[in-house]
This record gives sequence, C-alpha cells and structure tokens, in this order.
Amino acid sequence: MNKRIEHLSLLKGLRSYPGLKLLHLIVALALVFPGFATLTGCQHKEERTGAYAPTTTNNCLPDIALTDQNGKKVSLSSLKGKPVLFDFIYTTCPGPCLMLTSRMRLIANKIGPEVLGSKVWFVSVTVDPEHDGPAQLLDYSKEQGADENGWLFLTGTPVQIDQVMSQFNLVRQREANGTVDHVLEFFLVGPDGRQLYQYAASHADATTIAGDIEQAVRTGAVSSRDTSDQKVHL
Repeated sequence: MNKRIEHLSLLKGLRSYPGLKLLHLIVALALVFPGFATLTGCQHKEERTGAYAPTTTNNCLPDIALTDQNGKKVSLSSLKGKPVLFDFIYTTCPGPCLMLTSRMRLIANKIGPEVLGSKVWFVSVTVDPEHDGPAQLLDYSKEQGADENGWLFLTGTPVQIDQVMSQFNLVRQREANGTVDHVLEFFLVGPDGRQLYQYAASHADATTIAGDIEQAVRTGAVSSRDTSDQKVHL
C-alpha cells in the first residue's frame, strides 16, 4: 500500500473509530493555524499538496432531492452537466466548518462570479440535518458571505444525507456530547457525477482547486497529470 492510500485510510478510519482523534485534531488545528501542519508534518516533495485522485467511482450526483437554503427542492442529478465542488458542514460547528466555508469562498473568488452558477456549482451539504433546516443554512450562508448564485447549501432527512455521504464513501457520526464529526475535505465532481479529485482542506491550495475547476469546465475533466505519487503530509 503506497503512502497516499495509507493517509486516506487513516483519515477514513477516524470516522469509523471515534476514539482516534489525534490526526483529526491535527487537521483541525491546521485549518485554524496554517503553520501548525509544517511543525507537525513530514516533508515531501510534491506539486499538488493535498490533492488526491478519487477513491471511488460512485455516482456522486444521484437522484436524491434535497432542499436548499431558500426552501427549494434540488435533485442532485439535476446538477449534472457542470462540475460540482462539494463540502460537508454544519451551522453550529465551533470552528473547522467556518474555515471550510472560508476556503470555499476564496475558491469562488478565484474563479469569479461569471463562472460560479453558470458553469460550475458549489454545494455545501449539512451533516446535521436534525438541526439544520433551510432557515439555518440561509443564515449561515449570509453570515459567512457565501450567499451567492450557484452556491447551494443543502439539507434533507437524515436518511437522505446518509445516502449522499455514502456516495463519497463517508459515514456520518455523532459524538456522545452531541457534536458531529467533521469532514475536512473538498470533493470535485465532474459533469457526469463522478469524482475528479478530493482535497485535504487543511493543505490544498485554493489556486490549485480553482485551476482544476476551470479545467473541468473546459474539458469535463482535470489535468491528465499523473497523481499516483501525490501525498498529503500531516
């Protein structure tokens, strides 16, 4: 098993074993304190830090109808035909989700308002549908400066959210104190609903992600550059 797969396995293992929190804590701290990762991490030479080839060929835009921040029904399958950048957040998150949204906003700024909505979708799915309805998502998007055309904040029933997350090989988990485990990754999905890339949010560069989006808009795919040896250092 190469290093890239090992790191992905560790990240996914955190969702399966709530007691293993050290790596998750490091990633969360790296979101808040960018220099933290350098102090704690191993150094690797790489051109695209934090970018991974997909680990699933699932259809990430299934025919599941969720509800956006304005109360409108949105079937994920209706988003096909354009690239989609996904993240998973919840509105009462104490910190990491705010950083995810901030980075998504930075990516949105890099691709520009003429691209967002008309040529690409941004989708933020709540992992706490029990508490995040359209009103909460709308308030959150406005507070974070993310209430933009083409950026959907989606909620649904717990079963629907679990179904969506399973397409990304994610499992929604709640801690004993009621908090929800974070998903500290972005996912770029192609116009056909298949993943093109996933990104470790604490390390991936906004310019890199914006470039991948622009490439996907032009060609329906990302750069053909070999990604077999790309790694995240944590």
